[in-house]
Amino acid sequence: MSLVPTFATPPGFLGVTRHDTAADFVVAGIPLDIGTTNRAGARSGPEAIRRASRMLVDGAHPASWVDPAALSLSDAGDFAIALGDIPASLAAIEAQAAGIGHLIALGGEHGVTLALLRALRRRLGVPLGLAHFDAHVDTWPDNFGQVWGHGSVFWHAIREGLVDPARMIQVGIRSPVQREVWDWTLGQGVTVLDAQTVHEMGPAAVAARIRAVVGGGPAYLSFDIDTLDPAFAPGTGTPEIGGLASWQAQAILRRLGGLDFRGMDLVEVAPAFDVSEITALAGATLAWEYLALMAGGKPE
Repeated sequence: MSLVPTFATPPGFLGVTRHDTAADFVVAGIPLDIGTTNRAGARSGPEAIRRASRMLVDGAHPASWVDPAALSLSDAGDFAIALGDIPASLAAIEAQAAGIGHLIALGGEHGVTLALLRALRRRLGVPLGLAHFDAHVDTWPDNFGQVWGHGSVFWHAIREGLVDPARMIQVGIRSPVQREVWDWTLGQGVTVLDAQTVHEMGPAAVAARIRAVVGGGPAYLSFDIDTLDPAFAPGTGTPEIGGLASWQAQAILRRLGGLDFRGMDLVEVAPAFDVSEITALAGATLAWEYLALMAGGKPE
């Protein structure tokens, strides 16, 4: 139990006061959003997520009975970016991520994931499995002529060999998409569970499918907050109706224990469009769920 009131929690993620990069788990913000195609504002996401995380410090996780804040956990602050320059920013992000063992990144736009995957691929020497939660496939070869836009991240990741598309699954997809982009994605071997399928399958079956696709090798978790329906996450740049409820996302994540995740990101929280912090709180809670998963706690 925290010794201070919730509203007085220190400003780091989950109130942690450790700020080095040698902890077992390192949180860092990445305030980049110049590759967005609709509403910008995710540059303010890390600050909002940290602030909302104060709601998660009053006790243990109610399913696994671990306290993520009690792990070897630090909040290293925000990564430096190159203002107005996407390729230079990606290079800077990759360099800063390279020295961190297990990173929980708070975006920022989804484009930051490309740099994080590059850093992990270089360190591990093998392509990663990928659990990708999103409303959008993000495999467009360009976004309105911008090849580094946030909707192209996994087009690059697949083409660069950062991920193994046969071990890649996308969950919650439902946005409009050109048929050739859809066909290219499936043609690479990616598994896609659209939002309607997720609703019909239920969390247990979805989690089982993720586990089957990702398998036993090193893997990465990328969670775009617009996976959630705008009713649960209005504060994002490209909202799409028909998405997951927050409880569904929690229920799926809680069933992914044992997968060899080497890092994760939570992206696209844009607090200027939020209502009563509900999007930021959803983002903070999903990162908290991931930490509880990594702690290896088991339900009683």
